[in-house]
Amino acid sequence: MIDIKKKSDREFLVIVSEKGSKTEHTVTLDKDYYQDLTEGLISKEELIRKSFEFLLKRESNESILSRFNLRVIGNYFSEYEEEIRNSKNS
Repeated sequence: MIDIKKKSDREFLVIVSEKGSKTEHTVTLDKDYYQDLTEGLISKEELIRKSFEFLLKRESNESILSRFNLRVIGNYFSEYEEEIRNSKNS
């Protein structure tokens, strides 16, 4: 389960509960990066949810950084941005 709480316009608390493990992550999201990935077609919270679903397919919630800017995911997974852009309509 992925629970997202908005802390400010660009900072979110994400709580991931999976397989008996619960982790908390502070995620920042820059307005220009949000627009670039989504063209404003989905909410910031939905973008973060899709991003965590993407990450959880590749690693456990314990392996996800506890604090990061959403932009860094592409540094670890080159397919991230393309997959997110393609998923914004689904």
